[in-house]
Amino acid sequence: MTITYEWRGDFDDVSLNALHAEGFGHPPDRTAWRARLQRHSLGWVCAWDDGSLIGFVNVIWDGGAHAFILDTVVARQHRAQGVGVGLVATATEEARAAKCEWLHVDFEEHLRPFYYDACGFRSTAAGLIAL
Repeated sequence: MTITYEWRGDFDDVSLNALHAEGFGHPPDRTAWRARLQRHSLGWVCAWDDGSLIGFVNVIWDGGAHAFILDTVVARQHRAQGVGVGLVATATEEARAAKCEWLHVDFEEHLRPFYYDACGFRSTAAGLIAL
């Protein structure tokens, strides 16, 4: 197994919808990911295994100093093998190359070891309003 990572990778919406559905536990939908990402993202990272999309992370930004990690997802059979860490590491490098000063992430509590221990994020004060 040779995993490769591609910044602004050329995926198709069907594959990303299937990966997203598997990773987040909902039925596949018909999100027009390509159009959404072109409109709102600094970039995204695709993880590939022999031409199959097995991981994805979206990097949105404010157009300046702040970038944000969203929708980190890895196919079930590739989890706990470092793919998620590779996705976030590539996203970090590319956000830095774009001259962003901060990379933010929010996550559910069970993902704390992944983001803090494996990926190197640190705790900070933040606020949230549920809409």
